[in-house]
Amino acid sequence: MSHRTMRAIGILLLISLILPAAWHRRAEGTAPQRGPSLFGSPVQAMALGNWGKEAAAPLGFAELYSGASSLGIQFSPKLKSLNGKRVSMVGFMAPPLKPTLAFFVLTKVPMAICPFCSTDADWPNDIVVVRLSKPVTALPYDQPIQVTGRLEVGSQIDRETGFVSLVRIIADTLERAK
Repeated sequence: MSHRTMRAIGILLLISLILPAAWHRRAEGTAPQRGPSLFGSPVQAMALGNWGKEAAAPLGFAELYSGASSLGIQFSPKLKSLNGKRVSMVGFMAPPLKPTLAFFVLTKVPMAICPFCSTDADWPNDIVVVRLSKPVTALPYDQPIQVTGRLEVGSQIDRETGFVSLVRIIADTLERAK
């Protein structure tokens, strides 16, 4: 791992140790939500709907990669063909570092611990980074959500966090999975 990656992981670990434990209870849905939430009222959901937008192609976690080689993981033909297009994925929000977030990690199965606070051995290789246009309040991470937005494919390092991602969705719609 590069020095920059190790430094970013160290900073994220330090931040996670400093945060008060109270937000964990809030993430379990026991406290009332203040501010924007991933799941708004039915009226808000309609406003975020697909009116005037291209149809979203469904994309599953099993369709992200076609294999691996000595050069690394290989993107699937379907993933490459959808780059820059509107897609829809269903998954689980990984436990976030803080209660209000501008991005989160979408995983295939619920994660019990904050992925930033664990080793890379615990980090799933089939994750998708979801970027949000406005910060939202995190909700329980054991409930499936459907994310719809523009797909970005290729290695990218976030300037603010140092987080490296291969697959990203710039979300325009977030809702409970049906």
